Amino acid sequence: MKQTDQLYACIRVREFAAQALLRLRPELRCHPCAVMEGETPLLKVCSMNAKALALGVVHGTTRSEIETFADITTLQRNRGEEEMARNVLLECAGTYSPRIEERWSNHSYLCVLDITGIEKLFGPPLVVTHMLLERMKALGFSVSIAVSHNFDTSICVARSLSGPEPVAVIDPGQEGKALAPLPVSVINPSETHRQTFVLWGIHTLGMLAELPERELIARMGQEGKRLRQLARGEMPHLFLPVEASFALEEHMDLDTPVQLLDSLLFVLGLMLEQLILRAVNRIVALASVTVTLSLEGGNVHARTVKPALPGNDRTMWLKLLHLDLEAHPPSAAIIGLSIVAQSGTTSKVQLGLFTPQLPESMRLDVTLARIRAIVGEQCVGRARLQDTHRRENFSIEPFSVPSVSTASAKAQPLQAVLRTLRPAERIAVTLRDSRPVGFHFRDRSYGVEDAYGPWHTSGEWWQPTLWHDEQWDVVARCSRDSLLCCCLMHDLTDHSWQMVALYD
Repeated sequence: MKQTDQLYACIRVREFAAQALLRLRPELRCHPCAVMEGETPLLKVCSMNAKALALGVVHGTTRSEIETFADITTLQRNRGEEEMARNVLLECAGTYSPRIEERWSNHSYLCVLDITGIEKLFGPPLVVTHMLLERMKALGFSVSIAVSHNFDTSICVARSLSGPEPVAVIDPGQEGKALAPLPVSVINPSETHRQTFVLWGIHTLGMLAELPERELIARMGQEGKRLRQLARGEMPHLFLPVEASFALEEHMDLDTPVQLLDSLLFVLGLMLEQLILRAVNRIVALASVTVTLSLEGGNVHARTVKPALPGNDRTMWLKLLHLDLEAHPPSAAIIGLSIVAQSGTTSKVQLGLFTPQLPESMRLDVTLARIRAIVGEQCVGRARLQDTHRRENFSIEPFSVPSVSTASAKAQPLQAVLRTLRPAERIAVTLRDSRPVGFHFRDRSYGVEDAYGPWHTSGEWWQPTLWHDEQWDVVARCSRDSLLCCCLMHDLTDHSWQMVALYD
């Protein structure tokens, strides 16, 4: 494939260390901020935002010099958040092209996309650049984007872009013209070669491109030929793509320990917003969210929230996490937090014309979470019978969406409804030949018409809570001609009778 058939888009993130920290701190973006690196008292500025740069802050500024500036916020460099921001950038760029190569240059992060042929999906290059620009802005990054048919030309032009519209598209054959006015520094020459160009009076790439090739090689060797090819936009390149993985993760170290849950929820809301935005870009939803809190003293507090159905409603997710953390608060002040989400498919329900509107699943999950906060987690869910004959022996398990199809669900036979009385009510029973023939229940006297039983249940003779029951299912009628189908239980250990259930 010819060089003119290739098309590259270079995305440059200036002052990457600062932008990686400010991505999850939007309240600081409007203020001058400087990122410090090193050990106290040898802290120095390694990155800053545009407002701090306008005040005169430069790389290498010491802590004592920073204190002479008014209203500058200092942040400690965090390699973990930088790696997380890099993954987010690669993930976003990967939605446009699977071939991505990354570079680091002068405190900036650059990734170059091979966008050859994607105009059939996303449109012409200018449209693609604006789409990338808006997507990066939504993720909290300020970037410049350059498109060219030459790999290195796109990098050089992206380094020189600034202003409110940092986008450029270089037409094929116009690489040298686009590079001519740029300073020599955009091709990153060595310090020795830079000083040589200063002595020669070479300040722009256009001036470097006009130098004769043979004489330049004779004085600077093959490096001179490479620099001249870069200046003319003719440098060939072997593309080395990186593997961009998709993982819904966010991490943030807090500047000061947090003890109030309301303060933590503000940070959680920002991180959830980023996760949901990335999930929407991949056309997936959040199925579960795990929040891991780093506490003072080295302990870790982790909680997982998993609703019945995946969703991307930020308000609902934040409420679910709020209720869960209220019910299970951390034991110490929080110094950092991480969020890991599992992706799932978005749920879609097709309703009929006259079908009533169903409640939103996430709202039902919030309601269940509020009930759990009142009655406890072990008291909310659906009952599940245990593998025993002991009466009232069941457990509560969380609600889940069954995988049974509608057709198979309809094929199940109808069953009688048994309403268990809790607690069971004591009754007086009249026996004849060891069978119940009448009983007194709720101020009424019933005569037994049919009795089925007895069924004996017993067990756990090795335990102090020995149980031995005799069950009867009876059909009874009172003097008012009202029919009652019920279940009677005879406790053979204390010879008492109880009404334990009613059949509907």
